[in-house]
Amino acid sequence: MSILRYFILLAILIIIGCSTKTPSDAGSALRLNISGEPPTLDWTLATDGTSFHVITNLMDGLTAFDKDMNPIPAIAKKWDISNSGKRYTFYLRDDVFWTDGAPVTAYDFEYSWKRLLEPSTAAEYAYFLYDINNAQEFNSGKVKDFSLVGIKAIDKYTFVVDLKKPTPYFPSITTFMVTFPLRKDVVERHGSRWTEPENIITNGPFILDKWKHEYKIELKPNKRYYANKPLLDKVEMFMIGEISTALTLYETGGLDIVGIPPIAISHYKDSPEYRNMPMLRNNYYGFNVAKPPFNNAKVRRAFSMAIDRSEFPKILKGGEVPATSWIPKGMLAYNPDVGLKYNPDEAKRLLREAGYPDSKNFPKVIVAFNTNPDNQMVAENLQAQWKRNLNISVELDNQEWKVYLKRLKTDAPAIFRLGWGADFPDPDNFMNLFTTESGNNNTKWSNKRYDKLIELAAIEMDAEKRIKLYNEAQRILCEIDAPIMPIFISAQNVLVKPYVKDYKLNPMDILYLKDVRIEK
Repeated sequence: MSILRYFILLAILIIIGCSTKTPSDAGSALRLNISGEPPTLDWTLATDGTSFHVITNLMDGLTAFDKDMNPIPAIAKKWDISNSGKRYTFYLRDDVFWTDGAPVTAYDFEYSWKRLLEPSTAAEYAYFLYDINNAQEFNSGKVKDFSLVGIKAIDKYTFVVDLKKPTPYFPSITTFMVTFPLRKDVVERHGSRWTEPENIITNGPFILDKWKHEYKIELKPNKRYYANKPLLDKVEMFMIGEISTALTLYETGGLDIVGIPPIAISHYKDSPEYRNMPMLRNNYYGFNVAKPPFNNAKVRRAFSMAIDRSEFPKILKGGEVPATSWIPKGMLAYNPDVGLKYNPDEAKRLLREAGYPDSKNFPKVIVAFNTNPDNQMVAENLQAQWKRNLNISVELDNQEWKVYLKRLKTDAPAIFRLGWGADFPDPDNFMNLFTTESGNNNTKWSNKRYDKLIELAAIEMDAEKRIKLYNEAQRILCEIDAPIMPIFISAQNVLVKPYVKDYKLNPMDILYLKDVRIEK
């Protein structure tokens, strides 16, 4: 047994040993599972849900979401929009402080956004700011002088942003983590270790108290927080990868909130502790279109049409919605009629046209996914369907999340699994993912018409016209070129102890804990 595995096992045993306590023994502490080690707590570089769950509770940005997922003031007490719709002027509160007592200023936002766009940072979410004048050009190295970018701190509490075009969803973008302010002196002083508990400086409702890698993260209330102070004394975020283990800990009193594995949902559906909510999150398998045979669109379409997506809700049992299109249910331009429907005969015909009659001489295919029981079940189902419907055997390969992400960036497998949850509730956030310049497009696919449609839809003010643009773009993405295979829209399924109050699910799966309290 490795030292790491020993300490993980020891940690779990300690939790179980403590579970004999009654809830009242635990004090005002919330214990939940985030499933794994956050790859990073650097909000400029974070790209995954695990990291976001932590960062959301450590930081605030210019705006935040209300209960209906509409942007409302946060650090920005208000903002003005010019008549052209292209200049946003944010007026910051003067009572927001970093955890070391220094005020949060417009200069902290300017530095953060500059760092996000710096080519040397290589931030995947740099494209979030591409609506800003010269932002993309600076990120690509075409513009060297940052003063030419439409980002400017006028004074300590006035932040001005100049856009290329009217962007009606821009205040929603500023709710997202990569736009949060950042202390230049902290990053420069500590380098790659600036996110460790002894170094990190934040402004949100909680502070990072302890980070016991591969075990748990502990948060405690930020006494300097400008808004309503958190009602919890402590938050413990455990990194338990085995969902069955996490469920056992919940049952024995070691956790207060836990996600439910598919096998357990039917058992808990009638429990008052069970909660379910559809998400603005779609799941897909993507093709590396640079790798034969998936450089051929006919082969990609064949694989997509050989999938009976109705099987996934049956095996996952969590309220999932089968999907052939990319924009999720509950969002503008959702269209279930878009996409390649299940048709094994047509799939076989496409393979014949591509040069693989009866699937003969089809090359070895690796299908990769990140380690997770749900992902395992879905991958095994796909493996069986492709064998049954195409007579093609694929090899499954899974890796831990952090390793898997790196693999996708360096040498993506022929077929790989990913999902996307809304960063802000607008279809641009989903459709932008597969534009040529997107840092999250791991397919290596590029289509000029698709890029143009997404550009036009982003500035279109008429909802019906936007929908038409997105419908055409979705047909290119999911039917014609088919670099991805959407498979289902996710739902949240969790258990929450009755003494945990004001823990609210939301369709974007944002973990808000500042209003949560423990009543015993």
